[in-house]
Amino acid sequence: MPIFEYQCNDCDRCFEFLVLGNEGPKKCPECAGDKIEKLMSACGFFSKGGSGETLKASASTSGCSGCSATSCSSCGH
Repeated sequence: MPIFEYQCNDCDRCFEFLVLGNEGPKKCPECAGDKIEKLMSACGFFSKGGSGETLKASASTSGCSGCSATSCSSCGH
């Protein structure tokens, strides 16, 4: 079952939600607002050298406007 990232447009909180079937969150867990938007999840990758060592790691920035973390689960916003 996939976990999706959402942002509440009432309080700007980013949060994750385990989706069962097609049911997304109805209310924000912080403010109980109902203006919720599904976010595009950050994508990360590792570049490996010939011996398997990590040469470069990359991840896009969070979709949350008040956060600089690479994952909404860690920002606490």
